Amino acid sequence: MPARRPPALPAGPPAVPVTFAPVSDRLEARYLPGGPTPRTGRSGTLLAGLIRTILGQQNTRAAADRQDAALRESYPRWEAALLDGPDGIEATLKAAGGGLHRSKARHIHALLEALDDTGTLSLEALRDLPDPAARARLESLPGVGRHTASLILLFDLRRAAMPVEGNLDRLARRLDWVPGHWTAARVERWFDAVTPPTWATRAALHVAGVRHGREVCTARHPRCDTCVLAELCPSAALLGPA
Repeated sequence: MPARRPPALPAGPPAVPVTFAPVSDRLEARYLPGGPTPRTGRSGTLLAGLIRTILGQQNTRAAADRQDAALRESYPRWEAALLDGPDGIEATLKAAGGGLHRSKARHIHALLEALDDTGTLSLEALRDLPDPAARARLESLPGVGRHTASLILLFDLRRAAMPVEGNLDRLARRLDWVPGHWTAARVERWFDAVTPPTWATRAALHVAGVRHGREVCTARHPRCDTCVLAELCPSAALLGPA
């Protein structure tokens, strides 16, 4: 029997929840009080940004930062990492601490090999491409899916992408913005459809939503009694302290 495809979103743009704007405003005011445009927090080449994003997957920020620093020290040029091979990259990552050394090393080496086949270890040409072409190029690379591509578009290319990871996905479900049975991919498409398509709006919602999920709206034992969204959230009465 062929695999069932996930149900598509209904035709036409979805309705924007009445709480969407006030939730976005409160999160921004709480976590980004300096203004609506958060700084990207990264600099350097697009390839360096993509590798840093790969290191951050299923890893703590501190561990990913250590691994990133170790790679830069060991390999001043990415050609050196390509020549050192996946085992050498793995040894560098393992010495820096953090998990998934082997899978990340092979992922990074496969990425470098794919770029080497094009004649240059660079992604700078993406800066001159329109959003759809830049996304398509990113997603053509080994191990780069929609979420990773969205992160690079938003934070490294400053495009109006809308990456949705676990914290923002959990927030949408607890606010009853999306049905509980939706897949993560469908929730991401929904956010992309309802969020105003400007870089500042999407970057602010992503950054503030992630911080809120880490600090307050945690997967276990959410701190609903301190939540700035409590009066707007139908889950607060169920999840908060008695």
